[in-house]
Amino acid sequence: MNTKLFKVAADYEPAGDQADAIELLSAGVESGFERQTLKGVTGSGKTYTMAKIIEKVQRPTLVLSHNKTLAAQLYREFTSFFPENAVGYFVSTYDYYQPEAYVPGKDLYIEKDADINDEIDRLRLYASFALMERRDVVIVASVSCIFGLGNPMSLRDMIATFSVGDTFGYKEDLEKLVRMQYERNDMVLNRGTFRFRGDVLEICPSYMESAIRIKISWDV
Repeated sequence: MNTKLFKVAADYEPAGDQADAIELLSAGVESGFERQTLKGVTGSGKTYTMAKIIEKVQRPTLVLSHNKTLAAQLYREFTSFFPENAVGYFVSTYDYYQPEAYVPGKDLYIEKDADINDEIDRLRLYASFALMERRDVVIVASVSCIFGLGNPMSLRDMIATFSVGDTFGYKEDLEKLVRMQYERNDMVLNRGTFRFRGDVLEICPSYMESAIRIKISWDV
């Protein structure tokens, strides 16, 4: 597992009461305090202060927001503070959700309908896999994170590992990708698909923005 340290990237140092707040709250975390409060007016640098606390205690961190708007703002800020670390975004994937309903007065049944945001779905998957792959992780989430994703071991079983020098099993490895719900598409490479042409296997992971290219040597 990755053991990279948290390191804040900023062109300034703590000022005013920030330094004391960082020291006191960090000491509280190390002492096992379950609840602490950081107070500050708008624009006082609370997110920066939290980032410096994370840097000091060096622990994976969950930042929980009460709504998606604030979560998005915090995600952007923490991403800028931790460019070398994993910052995940875990909010509801629904842009629109209509639960099923019945209107007795009109004898009307309304079917359940939903519109899922593909980019948010990718970011949720990235957050989930980052937690399994490394320790230097900050997850910014809305309350949707309290709902279970299932057994973590089931998610771990959906990981395929390819390393330089590995023996490539044409049938076995491609079948594993299919079991992981990847679709083969030798024409267009989209999220959640793979293609195999000649000696090149390209995979577009469901949680990444770019594809992975694996060059295979048949002469070994």
